[in-house]
Amino acid sequence: MRVFKFGGASVKDAEGVRNVAEVLKKAGYKDTLIIVSAMGKTTNALELVVDHYFNQPEELSNAILELKHFHLQIVEALFGPLSEPMNKRVGELVSELKSLFKHNKATNYSFVYDQVVGFGELLSTSIINAYLNHVDIQCEWLDARKCVKTDAYYRDANLDWELTQKTINAQVSKNKLVISQGFIGSDENNFTTTLGREGSDYTAAIFAYALNAESVTIWKDVPGVLNGDPRVFENTKLLNQISYTEAIELAFYGASVIHPKTLQPLQRKEIPLYVRSFLNPDGAGTSVSKGKTLEPHIPCYILKPKQVLIRLSSLDFSFMVEDNISEVFALLYQYQMRVDLIQNSAISFSVCVNNKYNRLEELLQILRSKFKVTVFENVDLYTVRHFDAEALTSIEAKKDNILLEQRAQETIQYVVEN
Repeated sequence: MRVFKFGGASVKDAEGVRNVAEVLKKAGYKDTLIIVSAMGKTTNALELVVDHYFNQPEELSNAILELKHFHLQIVEALFGPLSEPMNKRVGELVSELKSLFKHNKATNYSFVYDQVVGFGELLSTSIINAYLNHVDIQCEWLDARKCVKTDAYYRDANLDWELTQKTINAQVSKNKLVISQGFIGSDENNFTTTLGREGSDYTAAIFAYALNAESVTIWKDVPGVLNGDPRVFENTKLLNQISYTEAIELAFYGASVIHPKTLQPLQRKEIPLYVRSFLNPDGAGTSVSKGKTLEPHIPCYILKPKQVLIRLSSLDFSFMVEDNISEVFALLYQYQMRVDLIQNSAISFSVCVNNKYNRLEELLQILRSKFKVTVFENVDLYTVRHFDAEALTSIEAKKDNILLEQRAQETIQYVVEN
């Protein structure tokens, strides 16, 4: 089988859904499984729904109604006078969402978040499945929660690989076009879990690994993997081919085109990954596979915005050694802080983290009782792989705002204050 993944940008409206059908016709869809994200900015809208539930309950109904209208407009544009069956399906899913809030007793934000945001993928795949069948591309809908089994670490769940492989092979029809959801799974109690923001790529890799797929193709709104985000960096260039190792490095440092967890299962079974443009499905894109060198061999630029730099030093000027550092890492894990860079000296320890779960103040309260703490919020973390003289010159232009710099043989990183 082959696995195709379409992200939210590719299905943001009715035109995008029609284009998915055209891509399938051009690329072929025999023995193929499609993983699809929520439509457009639906996940953001559902995050707002969760926030309203906890903080502005008077706004909850309107937020859900907007979500419903957005999807019904797409249904109307796709099906016209034949919209009624899909209108009913959208209505059923929205009613299920409302019922969840009505009967929920949980106060755990992350748990409620996971039960809610997955409705984006359920809505998108239901609509796309119906449209593909409508245009005579026979397709079967599959609930990913029956296949992707995880622990209960909500918002960034860990996979049960053995059980997931069993359930995928039991649920997936091997000789049909199948559509399923990215991003979501379920725990042992069948509560919905999520694999982390942008986790649909990872879902594609999970299914590919379990099915021993011949390849995975991620369809994006860019020609392939570029040496920088074109929204941030000028004169970006297409990388024709890269190795698994290089792709993992780029993903680890924050290259947004490939989810960091995606490559590990593919590498284990040497399943090639292709990143291609849904706007130009005839383009070759980028291939990621075993042993391929970086071609062309040029600097790769990565930006992680809105980071937090925390500097710690001991209150009595004693050394920051193993017991101090291990305590800090235990706290970072406890408060769900994703570490992107560390640097330490004899009496200080600096760490750049992503506060995506908004638990910074809780963490700082504990740290300030044990260490002298300096915090820089909303900083940018720049990484350059395979840097050259020109790249270093661009870094020098920012030197007045550089809070931290770290250099290795192949990679330079710097934290910049806005």
